[in-house]
Amino acid sequence: MAFLNSIVSWVTIKRLNQIELFRKYPNEVQIDVFKKLIKRGEDTLWGGKYGYNSITNPEIFKERVPLQNYETLKPYIDMLLQGEKEILWNTDIKWFAKSSGTTNDKSKFIPVSKEALEDCHFRGGKDVIALYTANFKNTNLLKGKGLALGGSHQINKYNNESYFGDLSAILIQNLPFWAQFIRTPDISIALMDEWESKIEKMANATINENVTSLSGVPSWTLVLIKRIFEITGKKDLHEVWPNLELFIHGGVSFVPYREQFKKIIASPEMNYMETYNASEGFFAIQDDPAHDDMLLMLDYDIFYEFLPIENLEETYPKTVSLDEVEIGKNYALIISTSGGLWRYMIGDTIKFTSKYPFKIKITGRTKHFINAFGEEVIVDNAEKALQVACMRTGASILEYTAAPVYMGTNTKGGHQWLIEFSKMPDNLEHFAELLDTTLKTINSDYEAKRYKNMSLTFPDIVVAKPDVFYKWLKERGKLGGQHKVPRLANNREYIDSLLELNKTL
Repeated sequence: MAFLNSIVSWVTIKRLNQIELFRKYPNEVQIDVFKKLIKRGEDTLWGGKYGYNSITNPEIFKERVPLQNYETLKPYIDMLLQGEKEILWNTDIKWFAKSSGTTNDKSKFIPVSKEALEDCHFRGGKDVIALYTANFKNTNLLKGKGLALGGSHQINKYNNESYFGDLSAILIQNLPFWAQFIRTPDISIALMDEWESKIEKMANATINENVTSLSGVPSWTLVLIKRIFEITGKKDLHEVWPNLELFIHGGVSFVPYREQFKKIIASPEMNYMETYNASEGFFAIQDDPAHDDMLLMLDYDIFYEFLPIENLEETYPKTVSLDEVEIGKNYALIISTSGGLWRYMIGDTIKFTSKYPFKIKITGRTKHFINAFGEEVIVDNAEKALQVACMRTGASILEYTAAPVYMGTNTKGGHQWLIEFSKMPDNLEHFAELLDTTLKTINSDYEAKRYKNMSLTFPDIVVAKPDVFYKWLKERGKLGGQHKVPRLANNREYIDSLLELNKTL
């Protein structure tokens, strides 16, 4: 282990110097990435269609190649699934990340090239360690094991030479041999398909390990911890794993979960680190523990564009490059990658908190918002308002979702919130008032629509019965991994089915 630590230390110093390079010269690094990607795409079916051999700069690229989403790329991805080569990228694609970022029934199969694995996803994982150890010099992180909640994978039914599965499973399957010595549980458990059995086996297999870090989606990590407490009879996770020092989280906002983690991990020495990674790529890492924004990682074989959210519905929307972004403005994230995704809209919205270095926060999803009455409430608004309401009423939230209540002949519109509390507010009406008031403070459109109840009435809070969100996901075969109920929806598809289930419990 000492030998491994010395190697990691040497690699970390070298990598930190490279990170410093793109902090100082972000635009130059992005242009280098752009040129590399275009060169690799020249001899593909896609590159031939759009004349990549004569694209010399991002401006030509933007003019020539339309913005893409999964539906527009699907015919090309289907060819890859059938085993065809050099369609979107110039090396063989053996792995496909089955996207599970939403509760949508339609699965997405995101191509993952060996370059995307090595130069994006694995580099991101190594950079988490590099940045963490740079901030915490006396860390014992590598003296124990990391516990990651992974997904599962299976052979591609169309082509038995390729595989698909959750991104986390793909990463675990392709880890270098030495990485298996610093992770837990055994790969046979980590890649199990049935989630409830996996939680049981994972809990039993890891309670006697020296776990120093956890990584995963907060909600599913809490499910594992709850089972570990049931088995061990403990109430603080440091009683199970005394050397635990880091939780690497992502997938959903940590804001609603922070207080819950403080209760089950009481030590002030516990550290939390947010990452922004998805099936499509690894994008950002929280590099400063004192601030909750994340450093945009600019040398991961991803070329970035940013689409102002107000231009989202335009027929030919104009994106901006890194050197044109504005701090505090909402953008839809557009990426071109070494996995063969070209000008691809991944569905997330972000805002910049600083330039030089470029740091971001995730603000929501392009489809996860409420704008039934022109109020334009995004997930970032909801998280901030709920945080204030919880703090002022002593409440703690496990899960929530919200949707519009549509206007009727004699009724006004409004918002309905279904919230599962781990600790109820001291006064639910006061909680609702704080939620409403804070939304007015941070969102002028919401405030305008709430003026004298003209368009929007006071929010309706429905208290969810215990485990309703868990059972709803289970009914749909959506337990584990990245699966989650959308926090906000501009229709009642999710909330109505949840309310129906809530009545039966």
